[in-house]
Amino acid sequence: MRLRHKPSFLRAAGAILAATCCCLPAQAQPTAPSFGPVRQVAAGDLDVGYVDAGPAGGPVVILLHGWPYDIHSYADVVPLLTQAGYRVVVPYLRGYGSTRFRDAHAVRNGEPAALAADVVALMDALKIDRAILAGYDWGARTADIVAALWPQRVKGLVSVSGYLIGSQEAGRQPLPPGAERQWWYQFYFATERGQAGYARHYRDFARLIWQTASPQWRFDDATFARSAAALDNPDHVAVTIHNYRWRLGLADGEAKYADLEARLARLPPITVPTITMEGDANEAPHPDPATYAQRFTGKYAHRLVTGGIGHDLPQEAPRAFADAVIAVDRL
Repeated sequence: MRLRHKPSFLRAAGAILAATCCCLPAQAQPTAPSFGPVRQVAAGDLDVGYVDAGPAGGPVVILLHGWPYDIHSYADVVPLLTQAGYRVVVPYLRGYGSTRFRDAHAVRNGEPAALAADVVALMDALKIDRAILAGYDWGARTADIVAALWPQRVKGLVSVSGYLIGSQEAGRQPLPPGAERQWWYQFYFATERGQAGYARHYRDFARLIWQTASPQWRFDDATFARSAAALDNPDHVAVTIHNYRWRLGLADGEAKYADLEARLARLPPITVPTITMEGDANEAPHPDPATYAQRFTGKYAHRLVTGGIGHDLPQEAPRAFADAVIAVDRL
């Protein structure tokens, strides 16, 4: 394992913002509070950028962010958990921040099993035997998969929007028109025009998703800029496009994940203690809790967070999210 410190996230973000052609106006540069130094570790296919906070000997919590967000979804959750005695690890997913593929020729794969394998590899690299996993969006799906396939590594699970495990076969099935409309960007990404458009406008795209998925969240320019810098990762567009095309069966996965995907296609139960959560104003596509409760066969609870909370629940309601992590540890 190699472990090294990098300059603070804000310094790195400032350099990226200055260099990119789609930078924000000077008054919108990030000023919101950020984490301390971002560390790097070789883990599986990746050189992973991550934050590691709290007591080294504390019970471990791994927080997984979604698309198109970043680790700062947990900027206000982390201190709440470290104050409660937890060691908290927050990695950049593949295609975000300072996380990079170790092989320049590797497939920029965004299939669900690959992201889950990344988490297990990170745990191995950091010598973490078991952890509480918590996430939303891509992060919730990834945490669900690790809990389903590697339950011995998961002490507890907090999953926003519940059971998000699927398959290419399920993704091929048509939905009612209203549900299809919610997935408009998935169809956009299926086209070459969509790939080119996302590559050119990914920051504007991310802002639109933030606004439509959380219509009552009044985030400011600094908060958005702080996270948008993570999208400047050179692999971000490729990983994003592959993820959504894979879901529709329009892109192949890698053979090394085929057995894992076959197991996931059978929709395995999640046996570890779990709390699922939902915001009362989440306008991103998400299932009704009644449709997935039976997938959780261990100790289980569901929490609805009210007050106009949208898709990025940990950032919009950090206390509620941190309380769920602490509570699942006691189920």
